[in-house]
Amino acid sequence: MRLAHATWQPAGPGPYPTLFTLHGFGSNALDLLSLAPHLCGGRLMVVAPQGPDPVSLGPAGSGAPQGWAWFPLGATPPSPLAIASAIATARAFVDEAFESLPIDRSRTAILGFSQGGVIASALALAAPARWRALAALSTWIPADLAGSLPAADRSGLSVLVQHGTGDDMIDVARARESVATLRSLGIEADAREYAMGHEVNARSLAELSAWLDERMSG
Repeated sequence: MRLAHATWQPAGPGPYPTLFTLHGFGSNALDLLSLAPHLCGGRLMVVAPQGPDPVSLGPAGSGAPQGWAWFPLGATPPSPLAIASAIATARAFVDEAFESLPIDRSRTAILGFSQGGVIASALALAAPARWRALAALSTWIPADLAGSLPAADRSGLSVLVQHGTGDDMIDVARARESVATLRSLGIEADAREYAMGHEVNARSLAELSAWLDERMSG
């Protein structure tokens, strides 16, 4: 497949209920894969693609480690073209994964953290029939995304929005705006706020697991 990725495969024969996880800026495929044993008792196959753009995590020549991103972030907001390109790359990866991995196509969900949540949200909202659930963690949905989506019935897509009230990277107000955007698309998201920063903590992880387990069973 065209993107580097990591996979958690549960015990037993497939096909498996599957969760795609899209990491945040400067991270890598292994970051969210570490959640796999803590979600739904490890029963989900977790597929974690790595963003295509390398990111230096320190000054040039400092020997700082390298991370990865889905689209550039800087002093100005990301361009719609950069986000659209990242969405297309991620969509192509998902299409390839559906063909090459033992995925139960009737039980698939997608999760994105931070800028990975922008991409995950775009994929789920554009093709809601493909997904049982979308989990948007510490992220935002660009306001112009709703206007660019194809017509579709999204009422059956379950969406969980989790955000920290102390997030100093993506203010919680942006998550609240995203919930309003989802409502404009006919989706009543389950929005939850936590006393945390730009992160996943023990409580949000436990609630995420219970929420996914309810939607991926059966």
